[in-house]
Amino acid sequence: MGEAKTMVALIGNPVSNKGWGAVVGEQVFTMLAEAGQRHGFDVMDLTGTSFDDSLTAARENRALYDYLVVVGGDGMIALGANAVCGSGIPLGIVAVGSGNDFARGLKLPVNRVKTAVEGIVGAIACGTYLDVDMGRVRSTEIACMVHGESGEPVVDEEGRPVNGLIDRYYAGMLNCGLDASINDRANHSRLPGGSARYAAAVLVEIARMKQYGYHVKATLSDGTVEEHDIIAPMLTVANARYIGGGLEVSPYSLLDDGMLDLVWLNCKPNVGQCAKALSNAYNGRLLASQIFSWKRVRQVEITRAHEGDEPPVLMADGEYVGHLPVTVTAQAKALRVLVPPAVANWHDSRSEEHIMAAIERDGRDPVTGEFI
Repeated sequence: MGEAKTMVALIGNPVSNKGWGAVVGEQVFTMLAEAGQRHGFDVMDLTGTSFDDSLTAARENRALYDYLVVVGGDGMIALGANAVCGSGIPLGIVAVGSGNDFARGLKLPVNRVKTAVEGIVGAIACGTYLDVDMGRVRSTEIACMVHGESGEPVVDEEGRPVNGLIDRYYAGMLNCGLDASINDRANHSRLPGGSARYAAAVLVEIARMKQYGYHVKATLSDGTVEEHDIIAPMLTVANARYIGGGLEVSPYSLLDDGMLDLVWLNCKPNVGQCAKALSNAYNGRLLASQIFSWKRVRQVEITRAHEGDEPPVLMADGEYVGHLPVTVTAQAKALRVLVPPAVANWHDSRSEEHIMAAIERDGRDPVTGEFI
């Protein structure tokens, strides 16, 4: 018998953008199949009728493929990551969603289908990839069904009750406050373009900002443990740098340092502070502001504080996760991502030294996160 042929599995998003996602998925399948004839691999389509259906298909058929390619935005990347995280199977990304923040942080093409596919094929041919960290969020205790003020069960955007145990990986950020509310509003917006939806959602949610109550137990980069309440409008556990189509909420994040970044607003900012923060979110200087606190963590437990408003539904990579209490852990180099050689070389040049220089520039202590 001959040696089995290399297999590339593809998952698209047929329900995105009024069917446009299905069209792009078919285009990518055709391009990969044509490239496979030249480079000696076959392509199989595992696209399901929903997020969960596709994720199940990717997991159950994992023994059949050597590479997994996802087509879509950050939610589709989250699907792919949860399908192959920890398996060593490389993930290829064709970023054509509304945010594309994880792909942007990886320096992969955004909304350029042909370039993205060519990069994936080149990475397969050359064997170039990056091993990047993931965040893992799990329920700290068995969660009961969540009920709203009306007494009815709270459901996610697909009508599923928000209940049960949480155990999932995320590539970008776990949003626990204002950032989750903004993400939720942007998801339901009818405005065209991801950046426009996100910008409009920012303005609305800032105007109705709440002070959420969190109790945080964090294991810092040096192994020490800190425990305290945080009453704040926003709390984020970041693995990557960007959110909302290019807002650099976590500028100190490295994708291969085995750490997560805990970022929160330490006060309810005024209009001027909000405007400055939005400006700094596009120039890498957000955490130079005194209204933001930051700590580099290995793990963080987040529960409900006695004070403050009830936090909203947690979101990760644009997808609904569930409610507190949760434990979030850095999973070092758990995801293998296909990247073309030029991108791999760029990442090799970006080191911890660059991040330390930015932290020192902003006047923070790299271990405690406090301003010096």
